[in-house]
Amino acid sequence: MTVLPRKLGLVDATAIVIGDVVGTAIFLVPNSVAQDLPSAAMILAVWIVTGVLSFFGALAYAELGAMIPSTGGQYVFLRDSYGPLWGFLCGWSFILAIYSGANATLAVGFATYLSYFVHLTPLLFKLAAVALVAILTLVNYRGVELGAATQRFFTLLSVSGLVAIIGSALLSRQSTAIEWSLPASGFPWSRFGVAMIACLWAYEGWSSVSFVAGEIKEPQRNLPLSLGLGVATIVALYVLANVAYLKILPISTIASTERVAATMAERTIGPLGASLVALTVLLSTAGCTNAGAMTGPRIYFAQARDGLFFRKIGDVHPRFQTPSISILVQGIVTAVLAVSGSYEKLFSYVTFVAWVFYGLTVTGVLVLRRKYPDLPRPYKMWGYPVTPVLFAAIAFGFVINTLVTTPGPSLKGIAIVASGVPVYYVWKRKARALL
Repeated sequence: MTVLPRKLGLVDATAIVIGDVVGTAIFLVPNSVAQDLPSAAMILAVWIVTGVLSFFGALAYAELGAMIPSTGGQYVFLRDSYGPLWGFLCGWSFILAIYSGANATLAVGFATYLSYFVHLTPLLFKLAAVALVAILTLVNYRGVELGAATQRFFTLLSVSGLVAIIGSALLSRQSTAIEWSLPASGFPWSRFGVAMIACLWAYEGWSSVSFVAGEIKEPQRNLPLSLGLGVATIVALYVLANVAYLKILPISTIASTERVAATMAERTIGPLGASLVALTVLLSTAGCTNAGAMTGPRIYFAQARDGLFFRKIGDVHPRFQTPSISILVQGIVTAVLAVSGSYEKLFSYVTFVAWVFYGLTVTGVLVLRRKYPDLPRPYKMWGYPVTPVLFAAIAFGFVINTLVTTPGPSLKGIAIVASGVPVYYVWKRKARALL
């Protein structure tokens, strides 16, 4: 059976980690965080706490990826920890809504910011979103090296734009009185928890590099390093971005405007500030979409190789050495969701379920250490067992909070994922019949 060759280096893997996280969230989430937290100290604290928590998750994925450096990443980790059903449900929800829905959302976001520079009719708007998906699908279809080069390009430009925006504020002579004091009523723990949920969403995406673990050179070294470097860089960028916002804008202004970065940049750079922010978001969304087009299909590819999906999905292109059919399938599903607009409901229903899989995957470190104690572990996560338990507790807490606060959409999301159970047993019977 043809395997996917290892062609991705440390820089490629790190670019995937950063590029799949730094999208639109750092430009949007500070607004909702400021609405919940009235103190600069609390705002910076919530970004640091959730960043450290995300770093704990990355450490767990680093141990798992170094131990099982296989294409499919999270799917493989869940399969080996809890059995093939859990791995299948992860892949089922990802192709049906989570990954395809996320990429459709990003493609529409790309068209939204493109319209800042070019007038788009409703038809051209949809065509722009589909064109982005089509181009990046073709790029990744034609080779993982080409996809990685594209990822490096977008990540470098988007991070450079974000650094320029941050720098314009930190180097500016302008400043506002920063509100460091806590409210007289005391520390608002419940509101801090709500803000944590928003920040965790902003950090989401670092796990995607595990999906291409089977194509990373020296994975025992490069996978943990890329996760560590990538997440540390993201935390630094996010904290500095919030320091920049707080330096220029009062918390009340941050809380009352959705375009926080643009408002700040207009004050520090002038009329070109909003254009710089729009261009940075445009590049960031393109980079996130490319990361999704590259990594997501590896899940379905691994499933197909296990006999739990259409056999053709597990084919490797004879010339380009990519999971070409899997890449095309995800591209088509993403384009359909983007055009129909159905991604909005699907994605909102199912996105919280991704945290079930994150929590289970990180808990898998404990399971596999007990299940396979003698398996070589080139990297062992720091702080074990406290760090994986803490991450899993927060992840499951996030899921429970979502179920309690939005029971209707949450139950619909669970139903979408649960619909994969009978499908799993159908594929399992088919796989047995072929033996």
